[in-house]
Amino acid sequence: MDTQQISAPARASSGVVHDNSRHTSRFTVVGNHLTQHRELSLTAIGLAAHIQSLPAGVRIGIKDLAGRFPESEARIAAALRELEAHGYLRRTRTRLSNGRIVTRTVSCNQPSDQRRTDALPGRDRPQRTVRPPAPVRPCSEPEAGDAHPARSRTHAKPAPRREPAPLLVPKPAFPAVSLLRTATDLLAGLHHQDPRLLLSAQDVDALAPGVAAWLEREAGPAAVQHALTSELPPEGLRRPAGLLAHRLTARLPPPPPFRPPAALLPRPIPLQNCEGCDRAFRAAEPGECPDCRTNSHPTVQEL
Repeated sequence: MDTQQISAPARASSGVVHDNSRHTSRFTVVGNHLTQHRELSLTAIGLAAHIQSLPAGVRIGIKDLAGRFPESEARIAAALRELEAHGYLRRTRTRLSNGRIVTRTVSCNQPSDQRRTDALPGRDRPQRTVRPPAPVRPCSEPEAGDAHPARSRTHAKPAPRREPAPLLVPKPAFPAVSLLRTATDLLAGLHHQDPRLLLSAQDVDALAPGVAAWLEREAGPAAVQHALTSELPPEGLRRPAGLLAHRLTARLPPPPPFRPPAALLPRPIPLQNCEGCDRAFRAAEPGECPDCRTNSHPTVQEL
């Protein structure tokens, strides 16, 4: 007799499931030795991926990065030190011909030293081709066939300064004029709480819908002001409007509880004027009050 083959059902996976689309433009190749590094923090990994995606010449100083992201300058400085310690970043101080000392930063998509303690299994391990007897060159040294290497480093035109990213804030469901006016007045007065929160008219107009969304969710002006001005970082604020936009989005309160409209609530019994004594009483239809109805219909004993 043939034996019936019973296949066990596949076990459901609880891990991540990728829904990938092929990029054809505006993408950066980042190695898994960086994204799955076992010693780097998530801040350092994300910062390294961001730096590798930038074109040459973009300023990546601590203050420049703090102006683009909500992380503090101290946290960004610590992440840069991590990347430098593991070979993904090289920073050297150079004296120019005019005597000025500048810091030159080189981003390496492969670690420039041999501290590779996070080797990945199988095909995820980066493969490097070495042609003997030529030594493996650091990423900051030009190849012999490079044309005008000094010109590419010294005389390259600086990239134009990037405009700050637009402020993204929540929007109110019903942008009433009164809410926007209150939000504008609140933002314009924040510098009284902290002089660093002196905003431009353009920033106030961009942040006003976010404050209006808070007011629409029954958060009073005092509560909104406290959420925006409390526990500010002690160091200088590179872009205060970006910090306020982050707080308006990350700390948005939940919507208020649902309240049925007045049309769905039970209507009270209307008031009527008694046709006998002209007193007011509640009844669905006009007529006499209970006292007049009793007096107009005597009992059997009275008869």
